[in-house]
Amino acid sequence: MKYSPLDYQQYKLIVESSPNMIWRAGTDKLCNYFNKTWLDFTGRTMEQELGNGWLSNVHPDDIKECADVYYAAFDLRQRFEMDYRLRRHDGEYRWINDRGVPYYSQDIFSGYIGSCMDVTEKFEGQKLKEQAQQDGLCKICNRHYSDLLIQKQFDRAKRTNAPFSILMIDLDNFKAVNDHLGHQAGDMVLQQVAAILTASTRSQDTVGRYGGEEFIVALADVAPHIAWDISERIRVSIANNSFHVKQDHTNANLSITASLGLSHLKAEDTVTTLVLRADQSLYLAKASGKNCVKSLS
Repeated sequence: MKYSPLDYQQYKLIVESSPNMIWRAGTDKLCNYFNKTWLDFTGRTMEQELGNGWLSNVHPDDIKECADVYYAAFDLRQRFEMDYRLRRHDGEYRWINDRGVPYYSQDIFSGYIGSCMDVTEKFEGQKLKEQAQQDGLCKICNRHYSDLLIQKQFDRAKRTNAPFSILMIDLDNFKAVNDHLGHQAGDMVLQQVAAILTASTRSQDTVGRYGGEEFIVALADVAPHIAWDISERIRVSIANNSFHVKQDHTNANLSITASLGLSHLKAEDTVTTLVLRADQSLYLAKASGKNCVKSLS
């Protein structure tokens, strides 16, 4: 069968009837075309959307990032992809995934063409998933999700005979922070400790809030002496940190220490015994004067 290219009218029909929202911009970075799907979505006229008019429908919190990504890609003639909220014709803001590509006419740069999809359900589903997995205050794994991840890491370590360690961290005298400075200050300390733990570990490690002022870290594929070094580094980082908090609408700085308990995987371990031994090591650290790392191995 002989190849037959599409003519202009056929291309126009495809673009206008596409379920995707399609836009085009010239070399001046100003949009000069929106397809029917876009106009139906926003409920606005072509004249209202042309130039930078479309930006008036972008959520105020997203406008700067949206414009920055668009202009930066434009200057470099690079493809881009971004998510932002766009106001629909009924006034509801919907999450849009926007992908733009440079186009050329006879090898001369002529502007950009973009295609957008409403991804609100997917985006909100991901947000709900994150909320179900994250501790709302510290933005690290919550107790339930950290338990699931640690079980998976534990099973893999047992199966592959790989080293695996559990570290329990408890802030020393934390009740005094809440009692004397208030719960807002206590929450700020917890958030900063979570940030220290995240910065001190790798992406493949599990960092979770175990409850109250207690945290748990799972170190996979790390030899015991390295796990000890990481634990000590975390202890020192917390002890040396100046925690910025608010007290009665004024800024304050305070110091705090942590006690840490470390356990290493043994052949006879279950995940329960491994975590329990880390917890017992933590109690030993508390009994030994706090601000130290202890391990019952």
